[in-house]
Amino acid sequence: MKVRFTSGRVRVRLDDLEVAALARGDDLAARVDWPGGGWALTLDPASEGVSGEGGTLRVGLRARLPELLDEAREGVTLPGPPRVDVEKDDGPPHA
Repeated sequence: MKVRFTSGRVRVRLDDLEVAALARGDDLAARVDWPGGGWALTLDPASEGVSGEGGTLRVGLRARLPELLDEAREGVTLPGPPRVDVEKDDGPPHA
């Protein structure tokens, strides 16, 4: 999972294995820690909405998961704040 934070927006890029994990109902998480703090992002296929506290952001995908799993779609956007764009990476699929 690749995560980019910008002002008022978070962009998440997923590979095919990560999309498959969400389809199975698995959470996906990314985090970076440093002394005294850090950032964390969790994509949760079983909850709704965008919520956060401190440096932790939880993105619920339950209502948008069917759209994200649709092969014809590149991704989905969840309104924020922050706005979260979850996109599928066009890289080669894993075997």
